[in-house]
Amino acid sequence: MNSGAGLGNLLVLALPLLLLAFLMFTQRKRGREVQAFQSGLGVGDAVVLTSGLYGTVVALDDTVATLEIAPGVQVRVDRRAVGMVQPGGERPAGTDESPRPDATPEVG
Repeated sequence: MNSGAGLGNLLVLALPLLLLAFLMFTQRKRGREVQAFQSGLGVGDAVVLTSGLYGTVVALDDTVATLEIAPGVQVRVDRRAVGMVQPGGERPAGTDESPRPDATPEVG
């Protein structure tokens, strides 16, 4: 009977250790994926920030990305705030550059 109890105790100790090892492995893998994504960013990429802001990358350095969020409006953000590249690089709906129907047309 003692061997059964010893095996049970060993299992109780091994399961949390296996869980921790699994969590560390998946976290390390996720870190590599994020690093590869960050290094793959380029000027001209249409991106979405983790806050949900859409923009186009106009300048990059080691820690800062400069995005154009509207024509002539640029913001500097931490490069880690870029969450994803927009699929297809299209502008989100409702952000086209055509004038709004209620806007007064320019005369000139």
